[in-house]
Amino acid sequence: MSLSDHLIFKFLWAFGLLALLAVGLLACRSHPRVVISTKSGEQLALQVEVADTPAKRSLGLQYRNELGDDQGMLFLFPSQGAQSFWMKNTPLPLDMIFIGSDLKIVGIIRQAVPFSTTSLTVPAPSQFVLEIKGGLSRRKGIEVGNRVRFENISLEGIEG
Repeated sequence: MSLSDHLIFKFLWAFGLLALLAVGLLACRSHPRVVISTKSGEQLALQVEVADTPAKRSLGLQYRNELGDDQGMLFLFPSQGAQSFWMKNTPLPLDMIFIGSDLKIVGIIRQAVPFSTTSLTVPAPSQFVLEIKGGLSRRKGIEVGNRVRFENISLEGIEG
């Protein structure tokens, strides 16, 4: 092997090692999560997609055919108020968990009917709404008053 071939081999080996390291670091990057503390002491951690713009909130979980027990979508609003949802174009039954700015659950809509255009809301104002697989909130004992924690989710610059 010539000197130039040897240098090229070393360069490619080092480049490959750096690429592998970069992929590993990206895989370790923490995903946005919502952690709900139930009255029984269970900590339910859900990996979430964050809907923090009007376009993302408008699309929501429409057209989705699958949602795991450890997945959901967190809707962030710029301020606390009456939040209203519907199930248009949503083939999965969902539980909607309304969360106040103090990070306590203020209301739950369980098993929202797929494809319904009926407006769904709760009496108490909320700033965040977590959509999860229908029936999961009851199975896991999630109730009004439970505390919620956000991990790797920025509340800065939420678009109206």
